[in-house]
Amino acid sequence: MDALRGGWSDTTRLYLCENSSGQRPQWGTEVRIGWEEKALLILFLCQDPKPWATMTERDQPLWEEEVVEIFLDPFGDRTCYFEFEVNPLNTVVDVFIRRIRSGLRKDFSWDCDGLVTATGRLPYGWVAALQIPFLALGDCQPVGTWRANFCRIERPENQPRELSSWSPSYTGSFHVPERFGLLHFE
Repeated sequence: MDALRGGWSDTTRLYLCENSSGQRPQWGTEVRIGWEEKALLILFLCQDPKPWATMTERDQPLWEEEVVEIFLDPFGDRTCYFEFEVNPLNTVVDVFIRRIRSGLRKDFSWDCDGLVTATGRLPYGWVAALQIPFLALGDCQPVGTWRANFCRIERPENQPRELSSWSPSYTGSFHVPERFGLLHFE
């Protein structure tokens, strides 16, 4: 995963907050974002004394365990967007989502061609890295402003789940495109 080696110290850093309140979460998450000519690069650094996951097959319901998530709306239309999830075992969900009158249509048959992910343990938690090719998103380029959100589901033992996000939706769901933040490419 050569594209993710080095250079992270100069990238944009974001910190997640509790999704329903906007307050500081119990378990912190730092997200670093950068890009190269052909791909968006994202690194999650997750505080977690006991990271865990059991699912190992692509497109399983990772949101039922511990996971980091990315929502990208490169066209800014708020009607369709891409979602990526990675758990501590490096299992992936990649899905194309379209809003319809009755809710959301999730296309799990879509696979992000060329997606590269990696995970690992840290002394204080776990890390997840993603390399998302622009071509796989409809040949989007890193120019202008995209709507995006970076999220995490933490499920500590014997405690309620904690949802955290860069741009809180102030609901129990991350699927609120109107609340996605603005990612500016310069």
